[in-house]
Amino acid sequence: MNPVIIIPARLGSTRLPNKPLADIHGKPMIVHVMERAQESRLGRVLVACAEEEVKRAVEKAGGEAVMTDPDLPSGSDRILAALKAVDTKHEFDSVINVQGDLPTLDPALIKTSFDLLMDTTVSIGTLAAVITKEEEKTNPNVVKAIVDIDIEAGKKKGHALYFTRATAPHGEGPLLHHIGLYAYKRLALERFVGAKPSVLEKREKLEQLRALAAGMRIEVAVVDTVPLGVDTQADLEVARTLLQK
Repeated sequence: MNPVIIIPARLGSTRLPNKPLADIHGKPMIVHVMERAQESRLGRVLVACAEEEVKRAVEKAGGEAVMTDPDLPSGSDRILAALKAVDTKHEFDSVINVQGDLPTLDPALIKTSFDLLMDTTVSIGTLAAVITKEEEKTNPNVVKAIVDIDIEAGKKKGHALYFTRATAPHGEGPLLHHIGLYAYKRLALERFVGAKPSVLEKREKLEQLRALAAGMRIEVAVVDTVPLGVDTQADLEVARTLLQK
């Protein structure tokens, strides 16, 4: 397969204003994310941005940025718009969506999500990690992946049955924290973005439920840790500490 990694970025964060441009040891955060993506060595890396300031920061660091409509409703719409802008000949058959607020992301996780697409029945690959903190089991901001997999028997991947903000599944056993990093087959991305939001997607506010409602297979790989997503100033300070080390 011939993948492209696309990082959607926009400045509209309310909890951390101008988040993609937040300084981490002399570099904007979006540049750190771009570098993590490049370190995966999977292929071309693009930043799909909504503002000229982000584009200039990426290009100053030697990266490639594509301007997209700032009014696009989601990161998925943004990466498809960027893909169409740069790949009119359909040379890329798969797309990896790396969120722009993961400056400490292990590049190996990007490849782990992409490797799931080698199964011809899989439309989308994504990641999850076993929840170890008790309070996260009931936290609606921690999205749970319900996966047909026997984790306690050492299995590391399986197909997703559902995603929810509730504490699920019921009963004894591990719960999985979904990690919002996606690898799409190109046709799957086009179908996903073109579909109408599903009833459960709107209820849970989880767009991956649209893919499940459309009958698309989402494969989940279980990994060891959840990468740090930078949403607040406190998160940013943690990222600065981690990257200093």
